[in-house]
Amino acid sequence: MTFAGFRKMEADRELAKLNETIARQQQEIGALKSRVGQAESQLEIERATHGDVAKQVKALTEENATLKEDLAFFQSLMPVAAADGALSVNRFRLEPGGMPGEYRYRLLLVYAGQRVKEFRGSLQFVLNVAQDGRPLVLTLPQPGEQGAREFQLNFKLFQRVEGTFKLAPDAVVNTMQVRVFENGSKAPKLTQTLKIS
Repeated sequence: MTFAGFRKMEADRELAKLNETIARQQQEIGALKSRVGQAESQLEIERATHGDVAKQVKALTEENATLKEDLAFFQSLMPVAAADGALSVNRFRLEPGGMPGEYRYRLLLVYAGQRVKEFRGSLQFVLNVAQDGRPLVLTLPQPGEQGAREFQLNFKLFQRVEGTFKLAPDAVVNTMQVRVFENGSKAPKLTQTLKIS
């Protein structure tokens, strides 16, 4: 019986050792799970931070481009400022729009010098167009639209002017002239022509 008891005692000791090993390994597993959880949380935080930083970099890049454009604009105003009361056209552009026959125009009017009053007036575009092999002259605004809001001017230093117009899809714009009229005047104060082709 002692032999069987000895075996039982030895088996009990082995069982106790195994239980201790299991308990220790379970503690280690728990600690490892905790560390893995912390590492995953840290990784999520780093990913979120990286995403935020990427968004901030993109926003700052866009802001930088805008500031550079504004700087170029203000630098272009400096030489003009010497002529008091001078009106000038800057950045006059005409680009094809998204649809056939659609065009988008942009320009910047600058009123330089030391003055208190605002410039009030209107603008008019004269287009030299070729359509079906025939030359045409078109005016914007068209007769009856002279009071159209997008053609009215009211500014102290500068005014950006942007807009679109539509022609027949087969029409080709050769030149576009902008005419700037001061209120009360029949003659344009300024004209500038943009050659397209």
